[in-house]
Amino acid sequence: MAINVKLDTSGRRGKTVTMITNIQHNPQVIEKLEKQLKQKCGAGGTSYAKTIEIQGDHVDKVRAYLQDEGYDVK
Repeated sequence: MAINVKLDTSGRRGKTVTMITNIQHNPQVIEKLEKQLKQKCGAGGTSYAKTIEIQGDHVDKVRAYLQDEGYDVK
């Protein structure tokens, strides 16, 4: 199943967040991926359930990084 990467501002008072959703891994792998993405983008973020949020507009960086790591990105 493909990972979705999109930009979102709803419910954040106009702040932009890069959303990475539909990650089909266990929580430890998702936390590790979150840490790597935050370092790659130089931004803060969080993860919950099967979703990672990175603060700011980093869709291109995240999409390129995930494709390099071998993930199927939509």
